[in-house]
Amino acid sequence: MASYKNFQSDNFKYTKQSSRLDDNPEFNSPVQPNELRMNSFERNFDKWLEFVQWARWHPDLWYDLIKPEKGGMRLDLDQRVFLRSMSRFISTYGVFPRGFGKTMLELMSIYHTCIWFPDITIAMSAQTRENAASISEEKHNEIIKWFPLIKNELAKSPSFTKDTVEVEFSSGGVYSVLANSQSSKGQRRRRLNVEESALLNNELFKDVLEPVVNVPRRTIGKLATVNPYELNGMINYLTTSGYRGSDEFNRILNMLNEMAELKGKIVLGASWELPCHFGRGETRTQLLAKKNDPTTSATAFAMNYESKWVGATDGALVNISKLLKIRTLNNAEIDCPRDKRGNFELNEYVFGVDVARSNSQSNNKTAIVVLKIIRSKNGVIRQIQLVNIHEPPNGMSFKEQSIIVKRMFYRYGGNLDLTKSRVKAIVVDGNVIGKGLIDRLLEDVTDPETNEELGCFDTINTTQKPDVSHAPKIVYDLTAQGINDDIIRTFIDYVETEKLKLLTVSDDDKKKSTSIDTDSVDMEAEHARKHTQFLIDEVSNLKLKKTQKSITVEQVQKKIDKDRYSALVYALYYIFMFLEKEATEEYSEDDDLVYY
Repeated sequence: MASYKNFQSDNFKYTKQSSRLDDNPEFNSPVQPNELRMNSFERNFDKWLEFVQWARWHPDLWYDLIKPEKGGMRLDLDQRVFLRSMSRFISTYGVFPRGFGKTMLELMSIYHTCIWFPDITIAMSAQTRENAASISEEKHNEIIKWFPLIKNELAKSPSFTKDTVEVEFSSGGVYSVLANSQSSKGQRRRRLNVEESALLNNELFKDVLEPVVNVPRRTIGKLATVNPYELNGMINYLTTSGYRGSDEFNRILNMLNEMAELKGKIVLGASWELPCHFGRGETRTQLLAKKNDPTTSATAFAMNYESKWVGATDGALVNISKLLKIRTLNNAEIDCPRDKRGNFELNEYVFGVDVARSNSQSNNKTAIVVLKIIRSKNGVIRQIQLVNIHEPPNGMSFKEQSIIVKRMFYRYGGNLDLTKSRVKAIVVDGNVIGKGLIDRLLEDVTDPETNEELGCFDTINTTQKPDVSHAPKIVYDLTAQGINDDIIRTFIDYVETEKLKLLTVSDDDKKKSTSIDTDSVDMEAEHARKHTQFLIDEVSNLKLKKTQKSITVEQVQKKIDKDRYSALVYALYYIFMFLEKEATEEYSEDDDLVYY
């Protein structure tokens, strides 16, 4: 806080030893006595100044002061520490579980700052402005409910729309929202709070968000100067945990070192046990039941409730930040889009299938990924978009699984006449158990639900005979033995070149849902997003293992599956081996061009 011993007013010079000028015998002035009379503010300026300093330094006690006698919010010890950290450090990194109440405390800290720092501008940024606006409106209503006196500090009714927020205070302070995207470039605020910072891309942060707070606040007095004691340029980060090796994981490690070196930064964190101890959120019994539920993702629970940064630190399969960066697809595709005439659009799809058969939900599951190929005008593959991931329920027979695959084949424009088929290949893991599914795909079958003929497929690369001669050669029987090195390198290459694209984060992804229901067809598009999150969990849990002759991957935690990853890399390998080469041969005159 600024020193008040030499406060300069427009009317008088204030010193703490002489707070009442009319009572000071040493004060000599030609001004008449009645002009020396001071209002109550001037007479009690030292007390007011001390109160301002106290309120700025103790936000939790100030909220206690304005809390109503009945119905107000009771702050627990951990919440008080969190609020004080947000007011006293140039940067706070909070990693807390669901149910902690961090977003509520974040907005309480923002409102407290807007009230006590005149003309300050503060923003909360989230993955999208819509998400930030939704969070703000909900928490604003809670704050007004628990602390009704805050209404008196508002200059006008706050404005909440679908993607904008503006809360203006009598002090001149303004709170608004931003998005963690290029749309926020050039914006200026005095302080910034970043929601769900574990999803941040450091390149984007450096280019867009960090410069937002470059301009400090100036005082509103006659001098309009920058207060050297004020925490100008403050950026706070609030999130549940993410992945080891990510940009944000490295930021936390750096902030821990800076905290130890007393550089004005602090890192706070807690698991579900802390809010549970104070009676906030779900009970211990509920959370332990959720943790032990076989349908619960171990990775998601670790991030969602235990505040553990998961994945491989050393020897990770790919740079997890790069994997998060390629989440750019806004829309899942549960079938091939049609043109105005009702015909399938001229898309190309490749399916990847990793096969399992078990009645236990804790065991590996069958995973089906759908890759959409985007070519340049010259026919070279420019992007490979993972537009859907489907996971049939465990316990299904190979025949039932084959029916699901064939249904999806027709939904994506598949045709028994391969010259008209939008699906170019169904790549199936043919190692041991996968042979059972391949056998069923080669059988002629009728859909038991619709009574439609689903037809019979043939393999591309084996001599196995289908039920019907001249069946379309659409199934690629992939045996990874001997080519595992190439499969892994292909996946790494597609991620590093950013040629592979994944679905973006949805609102539910931000909450890192711990389980999903795959039975509802209407929710398949949303399930595709959630399965994309689970795919990233699987990849983050894999590390490269090198031997003298080959490379392979191993799971850091054995209880985390890798079915989606396997299905994806099989399909990518097929595209690399056959469709990439096909384009190169057909358009060899453009070999000197670079399309990445």
